[in-house]
This record gives sequence, structure tokens and C-alpha cells, in this order.
Amino acid sequence: MTLTLWHNPRCSTSRKTLELLREKGIEPNVRLYLEDAPTRAELEEVTARLPGGVSSLVRWKEAEAAPLKGAADADLLAALAETPRLIERPVLIREGEARVGRPPETVLEIL
Repeated sequence: MTLTLWHNPRCSTSRKTLELLREKGIEPNVRLYLEDAPTRAELEEVTARLPGGVSSLVRWKEAEAAPLKGAADADLLAALAETPRLIERPVLIREGEARVGRPPETVLEIL
């Protein structure tokens, strides 16, 4: 089973999620998504796997996200691709499934 974690080491929730996975004996591929930003195609793939769709991947508490409320999925994807800090974190990705780790235990649903 290949697992990839879109991770921001400056985020306490992201760190807690990585720690939780490691406690379970799981070492995911860690992608520092702010440095290695996902493409729009990758964002489309991941959001198709999320129970909440595109809007669940938006970090709504960022000031830049305010004008995006009510925007079409295509506009949200464009904003996420252009401004990766708008991506909610962490995100655990597995073949066919993905979960935002808020709270961290949510990622356990796809293990």
C-alpha cells in the first residue's frame, strides 16, 4: 500500500498526523506540498477521492480564500494550483482514496 502525505512541517496538525501514522508503523511518502506544489491535474485527482470534494481541500481560514466562497470547482482548483498555501493540510492519499487529516485520526479511515 503506497501512501503519500501532503505535509507542512510548520503545521501542528500536520505534524500530529505524521506522528500518528508513524505510531501505527506506517511511513508515508512525505510531500512538502508548499515546496513541491501539486499540479491542477493532481488536485483534480485528489479532490475526486475526497468525501467532501474540492471545497474540502480549501483552507478556508486563509484570507485569500474569502473571495472563493461559492466559487465553482474549476475556480477553486485554479486557486489551489496557483496558491498552494490555500490547500488544507495534511492530506493522506492512497490508491482510490484521500482524506484531510482534520482531526488527524481522520486519515485512519483509509488505512
